[in-house]
Amino acid sequence: MNKDQLRNFRKMRKDLQWALLFLLAPLIMQAQDITVTGTITEAATGTPLPGVNVMEIGTSNGTTTDFDGNYTLKTTVNAILRFTYIGFKQEDRPATSSIINVALVEDSQQLDEVVVIGYGTTKVKDATGAITSVTAESFNKGNIVTPENLLSGRVAGLTINTGGEPGSGSNIRIRGGASLGASNDPLIVINGLPIDNNTIGGSRSILSTINPNDIDSFTVLKDASATAIYGSRASNGVILITTKKGTKRLAVNLDLQAGVNTLTNTVDVFSAEEFRDVVSENNPALLPLLGNADTDWQEEMYRTGISSSQNLSVQGSLFEQVPTRLSLGHTIQEGLRLTSQYERSTLGLTMNPDFYDNHLKVTFNANATFEKNRFAAGQEGNAITFDPTQPVYDENSPFGGYFQYYNLNNDGVLDINDLTPNAPFNPVAQLLQTESISNVRRFYGNTKLDYKFHFLPEMSAVVNVGFDEQSSDGYVLVSDENPVTQPDGTFQGSHSTYENYQRNTLFDGYLAYNKDIGNFNIDATAGYSYQKFESSQYVSGELRNDQPDTEPVLNVDTDLVLIGFFARANLSFEDKYLLTLSYRRDGTSRFSKENRWGNFPAAAFAWKLKDEFFEDSETISTLKLRLGWGITGQQDIGRTNGDLFLARYVRGLPASQYQFGDSVIGIGIPQFRNEELKWEETFTYNAGVDFGFHDDRITGSVEAFYKESKDLLANAAISDGSNFSNSGYQNIGNFTAKGIEFTINADLVKNEEKGFNWNVNYNATLIRTEIKKLALDQDQEVGGISGGVGNTAQIHRVGYAPFSFYVYKQVYDNEGKPIEGGYADLNGDNLINSNDRYIFKKGAPDVTMGFMSNMSYHDFDLSFNLRANIGNYVYNNVNSARAQYNLLQNNAVVANLPSSVLESGFTTTEDVILSDYYIENASFLKMDNITLGYTFEKTWSERSSIRLSAGVQNVFTITNYSGLDPEVFSNGIDNTLYPRPRTFLIGANVRF
Repeated sequence: MNKDQLRNFRKMRKDLQWALLFLLAPLIMQAQDITVTGTITEAATGTPLPGVNVMEIGTSNGTTTDFDGNYTLKTTVNAILRFTYIGFKQEDRPATSSIINVALVEDSQQLDEVVVIGYGTTKVKDATGAITSVTAESFNKGNIVTPENLLSGRVAGLTINTGGEPGSGSNIRIRGGASLGASNDPLIVINGLPIDNNTIGGSRSILSTINPNDIDSFTVLKDASATAIYGSRASNGVILITTKKGTKRLAVNLDLQAGVNTLTNTVDVFSAEEFRDVVSENNPALLPLLGNADTDWQEEMYRTGISSSQNLSVQGSLFEQVPTRLSLGHTIQEGLRLTSQYERSTLGLTMNPDFYDNHLKVTFNANATFEKNRFAAGQEGNAITFDPTQPVYDENSPFGGYFQYYNLNNDGVLDINDLTPNAPFNPVAQLLQTESISNVRRFYGNTKLDYKFHFLPEMSAVVNVGFDEQSSDGYVLVSDENPVTQPDGTFQGSHSTYENYQRNTLFDGYLAYNKDIGNFNIDATAGYSYQKFESSQYVSGELRNDQPDTEPVLNVDTDLVLIGFFARANLSFEDKYLLTLSYRRDGTSRFSKENRWGNFPAAAFAWKLKDEFFEDSETISTLKLRLGWGITGQQDIGRTNGDLFLARYVRGLPASQYQFGDSVIGIGIPQFRNEELKWEETFTYNAGVDFGFHDDRITGSVEAFYKESKDLLANAAISDGSNFSNSGYQNIGNFTAKGIEFTINADLVKNEEKGFNWNVNYNATLIRTEIKKLALDQDQEVGGISGGVGNTAQIHRVGYAPFSFYVYKQVYDNEGKPIEGGYADLNGDNLINSNDRYIFKKGAPDVTMGFMSNMSYHDFDLSFNLRANIGNYVYNNVNSARAQYNLLQNNAVVANLPSSVLESGFTTTEDVILSDYYIENASFLKMDNITLGYTFEKTWSERSSIRLSAGVQNVFTITNYSGLDPEVFSNGIDNTLYPRPRTFLIGANVRF
């Protein structure tokens, strides 16, 4: 080979080397390790995002960003890195550089995508049951003192009826409840801890000690396929409360609110001048008993109250790696009724760190609440009828300067003989001379450990340990200047004290497995739950000045233990066909060994029709069909009924004793017993369609449900002398509830460029209930009323709704005026007696509706929410027991009357008390709240803001009901209530 040939050969070899190197470069690069660093920020503001997950796709290699949004990850060149953060759109980047900075874009749809369910979470698009989630961004605004009112009117099928007392509890029902005589309250679970539905003595309600400002979201589980995982306590639905968690980024929130509570309405009664005319026309013999004053007793017993709340939360990273949130809250609310007041102080601590590269997640929640109440016993009935011609104060009165009916007999001793017999007491004095104070302490929380196995990352083990301990003490002190007498006939006042305690402990342990196998996804959970409830009450009663009166009583309730084994499997095929199967076996200590255990299976199927038939549609963004079935249980028959299957005895009264010689022996009295008591079961069927249009700017659902409760638990009558009582808890029958729910949410206007957005939410529920079976087909008369002795105005009867009104059919004259005592002879026997009573209407509404509107224009925001009930009726017991002319004379004094007596003209209570004349249509439309706010953005930093707001709570009520308020607690019977105030509010929220 000559030199030229050799030169050409070397040149060709060099070219081949370069060509080979060029061809192999990607493979060489692929095999090279690279360390990638960068900063993850929020695209809209440029703010660093801590806690962003950075994962190498196809591996378990990953990390998270630190407090400043920085990360470092050792990977391979060209590997695909995935950046994910809750509330932001996912971003994928190839590792082609050692520095990769990413700005994540907020995804408003994803914010609501993940919802909490029983023992886990799911995505809204994958839910198979009837589930509604409401997050903090959508909560009701206004004077929210107890947490449930954040949800009022927001969820189809959920009704919340809150009283007017400060810190008042609520009557909460999901799809009308499921029982006749057992509890109809839903199960409430806070961060995985089911709480006791029984209120401790001295507290306002089970939720009054929980700070609404700490709550992040609610999930309402309505059908059995969603609730059966909770088995024994799920017949009435489940409300899951999730509190706010800590973050690595420092954030401070200060929320301030002040309000004025005003009286909106009172019962129409005669003024002093009108009353004198009424007495003169109808019973002039009573004129000498009238006074010279002009007193509106309802106005005198009420006041304008002040309310305020202050909430401070600080969240950030503790020890640079533990996301933490600390919250402080203080609320004071004065009631409309004189002396009524509620005060609550709260402290909350949440820590949610993770360890071992996210394999161990720890959630720690601890809350302390201190509640102080001053209760004011109801005096509305007394104020309605008290003589308006008498004054509130009497400077000559020996009863603390308050007017009372008395006549000194000049024997030198003020005692019961000086009081006018059977005369009412001054309602204002009763409030001001009674001091009823309670102090409640509540400590609750849980620790949850979620460990994902290193050797099997698809499986995790979860342990959740929770506690809820409450204690209270209080006293009722009655002034010795009050005319309430003691057994010896003297006025010594009284002083009784009480102490209460209850504790709820929980242990949950379960395994969770989630894995994709081809087109299949398996998400399975199985575990064990143990929960124990303990309670006791101590009451002492004594006269003032340490004179013994009644013997102290200590009651220790039987412990309630609930044990459950549960399992659930969520199966998905091609992300279009979803199947959920669940099973729970529960045991309760309330029943005998033979009936202790209950089995609660459930199944649900969902089909994503959008992905099946409308994949390319730009109009339809969501369309899913859901079908569900399941069985849930009920065993909550009250705290004092934990051992009805046992032979029980109580000690007799001191008068019930035997004497043998010099020995006095007390007796034991046997109590009602029922060894056959067993689970009440509710079978539920549910069908629903979820829909969304135009990229989910319009979303909603339509649900149809059918529930049948069997072996109903109720306190029902028994044969005299057969079981040491005339009534007791039994399984007495069946009843059904069926209905349709509709929900729609729409972004009517979404114009970021012009700064105007308008979102509305509307829901409606139609429900029908019917009793299908009762023991021995016997009616049960219920719904006790005032007026007469032992009268009831409602009935449970097969073929009708529970608590239907049972009354006489009123007859009217030619001018349309009711004829007193004139009733229709419905059975045609020419006699008017109880056989002529008939069922007329019911207290529960046929339709409930809720509407919320949120508008914003640049930095202004305006929101309001409305609620409506249609088809609910109320028995006006205020009028039926008080609006008759014969009641002008109240023993030796005179009494006022509701002015409605002018319309009826009725004279005698006994003849009209059960007339359907007093059953009124109580359908209503209410505006619960309207709030206007303005936000000053970036006041002193990029993330700081100040929002000022003003609003009105309980804005208006439109109804034809003649009473004070169409919303009543007692299944449709209105016998006076604590009026709901109208509150004018101002507030400020500071964030930085």
